[in-house]
Amino acid sequence: MFSVKKLLPALVLGVGLSGMSPPAQAADQMAPDFALPRSGDGRVVHLSDFKGKVRLVNFWATWCPPCRAEIPEFVRFYSEMRARGVEIIGISVDSNGDQAVAPFVEKNGVNYPMLLGDERTAKAYGGIRGIPTTFIVDRQGRIVKKYVGLPASDEAGIRTELMKVIGPLL
Repeated sequence: MFSVKKLLPALVLGVGLSGMSPPAQAADQMAPDFALPRSGDGRVVHLSDFKGKVRLVNFWATWCPPCRAEIPEFVRFYSEMRARGVEIIGISVDSNGDQAVAPFVEKNGVNYPMLLGDERTAKAYGGIRGIPTTFIVDRQGRIVKKYVGLPASDEAGIRTELMKVIGPLL
């Protein structure tokens, strides 16, 4: 699991951010695959398990207010968009792993895969300097957008910003 002490200065910087940041990698950079345990059952999940779908890869933590704020919209969005080929994959950076994540997932009715992250995965995605950080990966596996902080200041804004990118990819 992550060392909160190592990440805390960077994460605190990201907590208050709102708006978009440029992609972390060059255009058409392939999203790194990963093999991470799923919250609850420990089943190993790979990004490549969702090949051919538009994927939102969301790095977050249970203790992060902006992260918690976007979860209800992600749950609604996933319910509506899954049939259209959109997958949301949550990657928790909580230092106490599933002990924190599993109760949060159950309490909040999270309906998309919630994985337990590690430093290797965070580094593969260019280093996670603030949370939430969300990558949008197209059907070919390329990172097309990176958001650090909430994509907008309210739930409607999150949906609007995501659809700006996802819409053309569907």
